[in-house]
Amino acid sequence: MTLLWAKSTTHVDERVQFFLAGEDVHWDRLLLPFDIRASIAHARGLIKPGILTTSQADAIASALGELAVAYERGEFVLDDRYEDGHSAIEAVLTERLGELGKRVHAGRSRNDQVLVALRLYMRDRLNKLAAHLRDAATVFISRASDHTRTPMPGYTHLQQAVPSSAGLWFAAFAEAMIDNMHLASSTCAWIDACPLGTAAGYGVPIALDREGVAAELGFSRLQFNPMYAQNSRGKLELAVLSVCTQALLDVRRFAWDVSLFNTAEFGFVTLPDALTTGSSIMPNKRNPDVVELLRAACSRVLGAHAEISATLSLPSGYHRDLQATKGPFLQAVEHTLGALALLPTLVNALTLQTNRMREAIESETYATDRAIELVASGMPFRDAYRQVAEHLDQLGSRTPEGSIDARVSIGACADLRLSELSERLSNSGGKD
Repeated sequence: MTLLWAKSTTHVDERVQFFLAGEDVHWDRLLLPFDIRASIAHARGLIKPGILTTSQADAIASALGELAVAYERGEFVLDDRYEDGHSAIEAVLTERLGELGKRVHAGRSRNDQVLVALRLYMRDRLNKLAAHLRDAATVFISRASDHTRTPMPGYTHLQQAVPSSAGLWFAAFAEAMIDNMHLASSTCAWIDACPLGTAAGYGVPIALDREGVAAELGFSRLQFNPMYAQNSRGKLELAVLSVCTQALLDVRRFAWDVSLFNTAEFGFVTLPDALTTGSSIMPNKRNPDVVELLRAACSRVLGAHAEISATLSLPSGYHRDLQATKGPFLQAVEHTLGALALLPTLVNALTLQTNRMREAIESETYATDRAIELVASGMPFRDAYRQVAEHLDQLGSRTPEGSIDARVSIGACADLRLSELSERLSNSGGKD
């Protein structure tokens, strides 16, 4: 195994090294492209202080570019020959460029190397997350538009409350996805600070071109203080996981609705076979496994959040404990992206059983409509409330469509404001 820190007198116990490295190589497979990109920028940043010449920096950049292509094609494999991705980069450079390859690490530590790779990864994944949320919001708006006057019962406490519409149900999740997009974008802007060049947390006695490196990597600003750069490890991961949590909380609620509405007792929606599985013992069963696993997705992110929060009980500076935050974080983010990528497919695939939803609406759910009518005629609301409650059998002849059309408050069934939601969606964006 290639060890960056090994000296000629170093004795390495394989059991200890395996414990120290853990799953770093496995998780660094996600970070290696970002680590390579940052290493190219760092090499070019060493020109200004005179550590490298332009031709030397170009040679390093060229070798790293070739490594990136080889990794993307599967021709280079990051495996347990290396302690981590950083070791792999330096080993490959030394193998290809000899003494020149050993010079790339000047002015940086593995600490800020992993910080910048993680920061680039976070930015990339937040933008991917925002794109998935945009796709989901688009589909929800489309389905809401198709079902603005499709009646369905509205529930509170899982008891029928008032007549509602499928349009209102879909539009609720459209607005949620748009808000989550805004959260992803604002979080991306918050973390958009370059830590590279802060080394192990105390800077280096070299006038590094930190501004130029940050600009090459597309960061909007520098993270100045080197100790804060180290202290931010884990803190920013929690912020990204908070975005994932908010998105998956909405996915969980929608999945719960679908799971409930898909039961024989409700029968409001049906799922295609592609999104269900069969029972291993009961020939009659089709199980909504995709929906149920989407419902469970949030728990993995919450677990990662708790694990990282517990690990961050540390004093200032770098501590090896922080390595333990990498796996839970990366796994949770990738799982979130996988779940959100499926959401538009699920929303599009739902078949609404419109007759069943309409027929399910109970006559007593028109009580609130009647109370409001009495208020409109001049009766105090509390008096109207009591009168209607005492005469629930005298609500008159009503239809769900009539109740929906009468719900004219902004955002309600008769005024879903879908065009405004579409405008918010078109104005939501992230940084590439």
